[in-house]
Amino acid sequence: MTSTPTLSEPATTRAAVASAPYKRPTTPWYQREVAGRTVKLDEVMNFSRQAASFLRAGVPILDALAVVGEENASKKMQDVLTDLQIRLRAGSSFGDAIAQHSKVFPGYYVAIVRSAELTGRLDDALDQLSEYLERELALRKELKGALTYPLIVLALAVVAIVIMSVYILPKFKNFYQGLNATLPLPTRMLINMTAFISEWWWLILAIVGVFVILVALVFGGKRGKERRDKMLLRMPVVGPLVNLVAVERFCRVLAALTHTGVNLPDAVQVAADSTNNRVFQNKLTVAREAMMRGEGLARPIQTTNIFPPAARQMIRVGESTGSLDVQLQNAATFYERELKYRLKRTTDMFEPAIILIVGGAVAFVAIAQISAMYSVYSQIDV
Repeated sequence: MTSTPTLSEPATTRAAVASAPYKRPTTPWYQREVAGRTVKLDEVMNFSRQAASFLRAGVPILDALAVVGEENASKKMQDVLTDLQIRLRAGSSFGDAIAQHSKVFPGYYVAIVRSAELTGRLDDALDQLSEYLERELALRKELKGALTYPLIVLALAVVAIVIMSVYILPKFKNFYQGLNATLPLPTRMLINMTAFISEWWWLILAIVGVFVILVALVFGGKRGKERRDKMLLRMPVVGPLVNLVAVERFCRVLAALTHTGVNLPDAVQVAADSTNNRVFQNKLTVAREAMMRGEGLARPIQTTNIFPPAARQMIRVGESTGSLDVQLQNAATFYERELKYRLKRTTDMFEPAIILIVGGAVAFVAIAQISAMYSVYSQIDV
């Protein structure tokens, strides 16, 4: 059984334990928490904040978990907190207990908690984690908000085109054929297109289905995810945004880990995993190997060619002055603002483009109908 060191232990003992290498949590398949997959990130944030308040007030961790569990509205989170209490009563440390719920608590969360337990700063660490998760939630909301409007406009345009193609335009086709009139080119193009969609809709669905399957095969699995991440990073507009997201998350998680005392090579590995980007993870694994050979952090980071110049400079300054956690936090804040600015600029650019595309499609249908009516009336007059 493992026990959590307390503040009453000698400082030398705590320092020796805190300097021990961090081990990434591994959970056997038969112990994995299936219910944890549906726990929302905001619930973890609220739990972290409430638990920090209880610990700061001197409430034991078991009592804090019991109270937070009673007040939590989510049944899934209640189950997780109950399991944590069981593990703690059995002698497990808090860090080892949450490591068994990797779907709820990410790797960086476990690493920070373990290090904070060993140094007696668990309440501060939980507060820091709640702030990080709050920023993460805010960023996700901004990303979703930025994408919602364009997606809604595109979806409505597709629905409108399908309704016109299936129900409205075929009736005009029968009307024009009954008049035996020669139709203008835009009208003929529109009628042929709607006829093709109405007759061969099953073939269109089959092609879309095959395309989706091929995409899943090419970009599925570990190798597929790496291909997808490489492709996203190379795209002209999306690539810089994806890079900024990964850089901001890496800097912020690494800042939190180094601040709580996790040794740097393991902190880099955990922070790399938090980016959820295979390109970053692979290159930072190589950088970590260079660090283990004694090359420091700034030089291996520079050779990865995935970090902007400002981030590399801040890391170099932080490593030279012994203020790495502060410089990483400054870098994360800087790139968070830069990400928001670029995201707004990108959405401001996409919105007029989508409006022009939808407007162009509507204008084409209108021109085809109006020109057909003028053509029919002119031929009847003749």
